[in-house]
Amino acid sequence: MKKAFVFPGQGAQFPGMGKDLYDQSDVARNLFEKADEILGFGITGIMFNGTEEDLRQTKVTQPAIFLHSVILAVVLGDRFQPDMVAGHSLGEFSALTAAGALSFEDGLTLVFKRAQAMQRACEMNPSTMAAILGLENEVVEKVCAEINEVVVPANYNSVGQIVISGSHQGIDLAIARLQELGAKRALKLSVGGAFHSPLMEPARAELARAIQEAPVVKPACPIYQNVNALPETDPEIIRKNLMAQLTSPVRWTQTIQNMIANGATRFIEVGPGNVLQGLIKKVDRTVETSGASIIPV
Repeated sequence: MKKAFVFPGQGAQFPGMGKDLYDQSDVARNLFEKADEILGFGITGIMFNGTEEDLRQTKVTQPAIFLHSVILAVVLGDRFQPDMVAGHSLGEFSALTAAGALSFEDGLTLVFKRAQAMQRACEMNPSTMAAILGLENEVVEKVCAEINEVVVPANYNSVGQIVISGSHQGIDLAIARLQELGAKRALKLSVGGAFHSPLMEPARAELARAIQEAPVVKPACPIYQNVNALPETDPEIIRKNLMAQLTSPVRWTQTIQNMIANGATRFIEVGPGNVLQGLIKKVDRTVETSGASIIPV
């Protein structure tokens, strides 16, 4: 029986996130205040008192989710003893930091640079994403490959649920074709760009330089990385996979399947929301899922 700790990505944010940690833990309070200094603006004020719209700002969303997740892992103390970790997209940076591969300062700095680089890439290449439900992976992959526009599978979220990413025209063409082939749903997402697609290449190149310079050490346990869904502990392989993440699909379904195959029976989501718990249950209903809490249970 092994415990896997998993960390959510963008979209899990909510007004007031992290306020309970700040109020109840001196350790958390110190880290939140340190984050304001590192970033050079009061992100804690936006997290605790801002609106949903405030939290949608790219420069806020990603570091806010990172902070909530990593600080919660720190506050868990001895209860955070993972046999393995993984994070969905942005959550991979949270997982690496919580597992000790990145320092708090370096992890937060990279996440902030990632957010800014992605925002610039979105402005350079107007694009979007769409959720496709009810089709086999191979069907979605084949349709994307046949379209003469940028459109690729971006997130393998669970069995029968894939998010595709690409140009506006490419997404429209793919939605129409996938609906013809029997997709239960094919819905455009309210996002500002084509994350995890070739259109993120400017952001990948920019972030790769920062990752290359950041100290990465061996994590306390294996991390299953998005680009290959395999457990890694070698700092150089981790670094290489992290550099490729922005233009590669998030292989979340495959990640969970591999973690289960390697003995994970309990998955604990660390951070805001419970999206990952739902996705994991769709992959395998027999495993136990829960959210991390600062209150011992």
